[in-house]
Parts: sequence; C-alpha cells; structure tokens
Amino acid sequence: FSCALKLAMPISVLSAIREAGFYNMTVKGGKYLEAMAEADTIVFDKTGTLTKAKPTVAKVVSFNGDSPDELLRIAACMEEHFPHSMAKAVVAAAREKGLDHEEMHSRVEYVVAHGISTTINGKKAVIGSYHFVFEDEGAALPAGTKELFGSLPEEYSHLYLAIEGQLAAVICIEDPLREEAEAVINSLRRSGIRKIVAKRVGVDEYYSEVLPEDKAGFVEREKAAGRKVIMVGDGINDSPALSAADVGIAISDGAEIAREIADIMVSSDDLYQIVTLKLLSDGLMKRIRKNYRVIVGFNTGLILLGVGGILQPTTSALLHNTSTLVISLKSMQNLLS
Repeated sequence: FSCALKLAMPISVLSAIREAGFYNMTVKGGKYLEAMAEADTIVFDKTGTLTKAKPTVAKVVSFNGDSPDELLRIAACMEEHFPHSMAKAVVAAAREKGLDHEEMHSRVEYVVAHGISTTINGKKAVIGSYHFVFEDEGAALPAGTKELFGSLPEEYSHLYLAIEGQLAAVICIEDPLREEAEAVINSLRRSGIRKIVAKRVGVDEYYSEVLPEDKAGFVEREKAAGRKVIMVGDGINDSPALSAADVGIAISDGAEIAREIADIMVSSDDLYQIVTLKLLSDGLMKRIRKNYRVIVGFNTGLILLGVGGILQPTTSALLHNTSTLVISLKSMQNLLS
C-alpha cells in the first residue's frame, strides 16, 4: 500500500496548492487546506474584508463650537503620519477641501488599536475609538451636547476627537460594503460553514470596538467550544487572532505583519476567493479519501488474488505499479476544472 499512498497523497496536496496559485491565493502548507475543509466557523474583521477598505469622511460633527473644517484640519494633522485606512480618509478629506494641516503638534504617540495622543498649541489632543477617547483617556461630553451625541448616524463608523478632556468632534466615516459580500456569506453557508461572525450582511454575530487581544480571545473561546475557526483580517490589530485561528487568512494588500503571520493569503480584489478556497479544500479532502479507498481496495484485491494463486507475482507487481502511476497522475488534475 505504501508506494501509492506516499506518492498520491503529497501529489494531491501540492496540486491543490498549485491550483490555489492560479486564483491568486498563496497557501503556506497542506495542513491549512485540511483545516479549511474541517472549519465550521469563520470570523471576519469588517474593515478591508467585508468592506472595500476605501473609507471616506461623510461628515464632521462639531461639539466644541469650532467649525467642522477647522476640526477636520486638526484631525488630519494628527493622522497624517499613520497608514491606517481611516487615517488616510481623514487626510484625503482635508486635502480635498484645501485645508492646510502643516504640523502643529508635539511628539505623537500612536496606541495600536486605540488611537493617537499628542499636544496641539499646548493642549492635549486625542483621536481614536470610543474606548480610547472616553474610557482610557476619560474624555467627557461638553455641556448640552448629550442629545447631539445620541443622534449620531449609526450607519457610519465614528472617529472621536477630544481636546483637553472634552469631546471636540466626531468624524463620521463611510466604508462601503463590497457588492459581493452578502452573496459570499450565503455561499460560505452552503459550503458547510455554520457560524459566521462579523458585522451586517447576514452574519450570525458581530462585535464592535474590539481590541486585538479580545479578537484573539474570541477565537480561542470558539476553539475551546470545539469549533474549527477561520479568521479573515488585514490589519496589525488582527494579527493575534490570525495566529490563534486554525486557519488565518490575510488580505494581500493588508499589513505586512498580518501577511507574515497568516497561513493563507488572498487577493484584495475579490471576496469570492474565500469561497473558492473552501471549495478547493473540500475537493482536496474528497480526493484524498477517494485515493485512500481505491489504493487500499485495489491492492488488497491483488494480495488476495496472489494468495489464491490466480495472479502471478510479476503480474501483480505490474498492476500495482501501473495503478500507482495512474492514481498519481489523476491526483495532479485540477480540482475545480
């Protein structure tokens, strides 16, 4: 049995990895395709996966009486040094409006997955997530703005700017969903994924304002519950979760550390690649199981025919080697042709 098994199985895996390359997917090992086939839960980091990662500033809501343009100028000054997609959106919006945001701050401290802290004109300024600005930095709402704060449009992501411990502005960021996102989610369900975690587009659960360690903790809890977990992300914040998952999938134009840690990389152009990857993995495992049954069944038959004196050893050897070559050649065929 060993000749055919030792040839057909690795050839099947290498062929599947090669085929994945045809679809602009990079798979770093056969075990990840096996884990992909067994997975029943997939976790998406929304930005850059379910969305286009091309956010734009929809509006700036002032809370301190300054004009929205002045607050956008300050925010752009703080954000211009950092590569995050939301930071780029703020800088781009200021540029489009012709706002001059030359550096007017002191040393900038960037807190991963939280925000930015600096001093502008002698006043402490912070910009970032709700958790960072209100909970970590202890910022408060200016008097009389509670109703305005409660009316912020929920369809946008929010970037909070506080100066001297008071909320100065909320920048509303629009990051449109990929057109294919909902169809991809439905296709993943049909392919055997039972639980999908993300935000909107028909997912089962979603969580917002999640820190990197919380993402990794969630993946670990899902695994502890007996689930096989796929994590899809593109940012530095996703790296712990990508590492913790059974299969970590990074978007090719995401952060370098995410690409380094991930087990599989897919193109940023088409979310359907994740569905293709699942079908490819399922096909690989079906091929491996079929090869095993054929190899064991055929060679067991040869042994029995030899023991019964029906086949001569030379004939049995010829049939054994021929079957090994045939099965190996068939294992090189594309799974999704």
